[in-house]
Amino acid sequence: RASSSFLYELQLVTFFLLAAAFQLPRCQLINQTISLEKRGCSRCHRVETTICSGHCTTKDPNRKILFSKAYQHVCTYGELYYKTFEFSDCLPGVDPVVTYPVALRCHCGGCAMATSDCTFESLQPDILHASNYYSIK
Repeated sequence: RASSSFLYELQLVTFFLLAAAFQLPRCQLINQTISLEKRGCSRCHRVETTICSGHCTTKDPNRKILFSKAYQHVCTYGELYYKTFEFSDCLPGVDPVVTYPVALRCHCGGCAMATSDCTFESLQPDILHASNYYSIK
């Protein structure tokens, strides 16, 4: 009796955890304010852009097979373009133009090092008021 009660409770917990996971926002475009900075220009500037954000369904096998890779999907750019911004307060000789990414389409897929931060724990901003930024150096 005790084991059947435990199994029933385990099934309930599993059901509610799965139901909660499907309530999280899926991979989608969202608006985000980022800060731009450039060496030789005195201030950082905030701009609005779109980024990819949300969760992707993934699974990690319980049994680890030697030399096999687990591919976990992340919310990443399906299509993007780069917008330009011109600083007005740069030193003479410094190119005042910078570019930053604008997401047009998102999808769940492998993490692309060229367009995404694929690290386990990303670097924290240390300059711009502890906010998100895109640094041009």
